[in-house]
Amino acid sequence: MNSIQGYSSRLVAGATVALTMLLSACGGGGEGRDPILGTGAGAVLPPTVTATAPTNNATGVPISLQAVTADFSERIVALAGASNFTVTCAAPCVSPTGTLALGATGRIVTLTFAAGTTLVPQTVYTITISGAVSATTGAAMAFPYVARFTTGVNPDSTRPRVIVTVPATTIPGPTNGVAVNTAITAGFSEDMAPATISASSFTITCPAPCVNPAGTVSYAVGTRTAVFTPNSALAAGTTYTVTVTSAATDLAGNALAGNQGPLPGASNYVWTFTTVGPSAAANVTVQSTNPVSGSAGVCPNATINATFSPAPGQRMDPLTINTATFSVTGPGQISIAASSVVLDAATGRIASFTPLNPLTSGSSYTATIKGGASGVKDLSVPANILASDFVWTFAVGTCTTPPAGTAIPLGAAASFGIMSTSAITSTGPTQINGDVALSPGTSQGIPPPQVNGVIHVNDAQAAAAKADLLAAYNAAKALPPGAGPFALGGGVDLSGLTLPPGTYTSATTILINGPAAVVLDGGGNANATWVFQIGSSLTTVTGSVSLIGGAQAKNVFWVPTADATIGTNTIFQGTILAGRDVTAKTGAVINGRILAGAIGAATVALDSTTVNVPAP
Repeated sequence: MNSIQGYSSRLVAGATVALTMLLSACGGGGEGRDPILGTGAGAVLPPTVTATAPTNNATGVPISLQAVTADFSERIVALAGASNFTVTCAAPCVSPTGTLALGATGRIVTLTFAAGTTLVPQTVYTITISGAVSATTGAAMAFPYVARFTTGVNPDSTRPRVIVTVPATTIPGPTNGVAVNTAITAGFSEDMAPATISASSFTITCPAPCVNPAGTVSYAVGTRTAVFTPNSALAAGTTYTVTVTSAATDLAGNALAGNQGPLPGASNYVWTFTTVGPSAAANVTVQSTNPVSGSAGVCPNATINATFSPAPGQRMDPLTINTATFSVTGPGQISIAASSVVLDAATGRIASFTPLNPLTSGSSYTATIKGGASGVKDLSVPANILASDFVWTFAVGTCTTPPAGTAIPLGAAASFGIMSTSAITSTGPTQINGDVALSPGTSQGIPPPQVNGVIHVNDAQAAAAKADLLAAYNAAKALPPGAGPFALGGGVDLSGLTLPPGTYTSATTILINGPAAVVLDGGGNANATWVFQIGSSLTTVTGSVSLIGGAQAKNVFWVPTADATIGTNTIFQGTILAGRDVTAKTGAVINGRILAGAIGAATVALDSTTVNVPAP
């Protein structure tokens, strides 16, 4: 497989990061930076916020949101009062009120809005959390945690889905060869209501005389993942059935779209697996980092990533990836506040530290992954650990454009799997997991039972999506064009290429003829972004688009000035922002969106097509 020159050398460099020991405080939480409250083994570290849902700086948040959640770095005592967890908006907007609840694990706090609350469209809301106290040490948060999100114009009527499982789901199943010493996980397409993820909604059973395994059920907010951890190893040579029931809901109250019944109804998600012997114990290691150790000129708004190598066949435990186990310090060993620290749900191996505020140009920083019994772990039972702290350093420079590309804000168009400005046609068993919009026009041909979401035709929501499609298209076209290896020749065929993040530009067409796929490699950066500026058309024939190294479909944008054609049985990743028409041929699967007609009347033509709007 071909690669852009020089890219592989960056990955190799990532594997040579030095292993040292560092005495520092954990990062996270706070509008600024947290102080170090001690050093060495006796350090007392305050609890910090690991992630919120909605995430910090999220856009297009549905106005039907019923709750906001926060995941902490450790168990806390119940917050003292409503003033310790608020969601506010500027007048004349009226800030929502509600009730606070601390989850069973003692780490997740949920603010549930009062019944009948509807958020104001296209409004900035501020989450402020303060006063959390550690249930173990009694240490209190040093600074308030402040995050913001912006609402869209639509309510959320899309049912959440299970999109990744461990062990993997096979059809018809069972999945064979599963180690008896593993936890079981289910990752969701949307942020879930933590209280609905419990021992009654996430169960593992086996036929008699096997005894159903006992264990604990937990939920990781940032990773949108439920984890069932057995109290002991499962029985070998046994088939187990895992069920996530429709009692599991998203933060807007929509029940699960499982695999046991047709849409638009809710149903359970069920999969089966058969066990073999235990997997061998092996220490977790850090395979690579991004940025690599010793890097200079890192962008101030960069995220810091670590890619793990857990025991064979295992993934990392998302519950152990948080602000207590992944920290960043700046000059003077001042701990840098984190917007979030989360595990990439797609790979289960990449941890991302997103600073709450941009880092300082000209300064050096140290990142630390905590090892030992209180550090990061994998999903083995008992868990394998990182033997000792893993530390690397990097320096921040001044970047005019991030080398990893620039994310394109979709605004009101974000919830739509299909958007067209003239007509939508559909043949065969199409399935759209997201909303559908047509504006203007009246020819909307997707039957409602094939849409896991809401169909908007010539209403305010469709009009807003159309306006934001044009804004997103213009923003993508306005990016500085790709240069050097990112400048693509006319009619280039991307089949068989491995492409790092960035903005790619072709003055005419881009093809994916196949049979080899084009591979988008995040290089261990789960926030890496690709934008393909296409002067004319995008066409796939038999080739597909594959994602590796933490790349996510939500961060891939294809922007043809004219048309796009997605070929028969193509597996396609990313959002299409097309100037004109888009055609998806028989059996195509688009993990992204088809948004057509940014600069003119357009038709979207589907044939037994599946469109999965990515998780935000």
